Amino acid sequence: MVKTVYWEDDQLYLLDQSRLPAEISYQKCVTVEEVAEAIRNLVVRGAPLIGVVAAYGVALAARNYRGHQEELAEYLEKALELLSGTRPTAVNLFQALKRMRQVWHENQALLPDQLAAVLLQEARAIFTEDVAANQAIGRYGADLFQDQVRILTICNAGALATCGYGTALGVVRSCFEQGKLMNVYACETRPVLQGARLTAWELYQDSIPVTLITDGMAGALMQAGEVDGVMVGADRITANGDTANKIGTYSLAVLSRYHQIPFYVAAPMSTIDFSLACGQQIPIEYRDPDEVRTVMGTPITVSNIDVHNPAFDVTPHYLIDAIITEKGVARPPYSETLAELNRI
Repeated sequence: MVKTVYWEDDQLYLLDQSRLPAEISYQKCVTVEEVAEAIRNLVVRGAPLIGVVAAYGVALAARNYRGHQEELAEYLEKALELLSGTRPTAVNLFQALKRMRQVWHENQALLPDQLAAVLLQEARAIFTEDVAANQAIGRYGADLFQDQVRILTICNAGALATCGYGTALGVVRSCFEQGKLMNVYACETRPVLQGARLTAWELYQDSIPVTLITDGMAGALMQAGEVDGVMVGADRITANGDTANKIGTYSLAVLSRYHQIPFYVAAPMSTIDFSLACGQQIPIEYRDPDEVRTVMGTPITVSNIDVHNPAFDVTPHYLIDAIITEKGVARPPYSETLAELNRI
């Protein structure tokens, strides 16, 4: 699996996912401003990875500080504010920044260089925890399927959306490793084509059987009996199990319920926002209209046509058969089972 992020010589390197699959290249970030811009412009994407990259961004900001110690607090607060303003929906971003702020506050007496080292250590810990969580999610999720399963997914919740292995695609990987997987159907995921550019590429690179479909083909596949389960990731899950994920996920959940196909969400516990009671409280990011007006920069419609472009939709909890976390599988009622997992 290709590296999505790494730290070397006091600089942060990010796999530029906006260039995949045509080019594998890394963007070097030497300032926190460059990290924030990379998150905002989808150089990196995927809720778990955004959180990890933001944590490294805080460490990078501290590493670059050259002022007086009494001014460090104001400097770091501005860095945290900058990073928190990049993507509003993915809660992993805010969870990671909360951890970095806590480490900073607990070590305020340290000199700037010492504090930078402690913050870098915490960012690396978040990275390591993410990989371990994904592997556990994969194991728990694979237990939900029998042999020769055909899984449909949307967007990219794989190694490219995390620090390795993946959430929804972590389950796919585990099924593949156990000899259970027949095929993966990857929805192309308009408008930015994360399914076509990233999921299909990632699975193909790892010799996992994958078939690319347009978003509008999912219902016909289900009607034909070609799908045994739908597995998606998440950018934020509320206390009652309502789940925000890439736009188009809600449609798949409705289709799955109609065709009596299990619909699963795979996400680490850090994606669950227990401060929100339901999905109506999740802030939804709206993106550049040109993402819809064009495909990879090529115009496909009238240049100034009005566009509705939410990046995410919310799937209500009653359409979700199970939520798979690194601590185990939660089933309805999620307000109880997710809380139980959180206490483990």
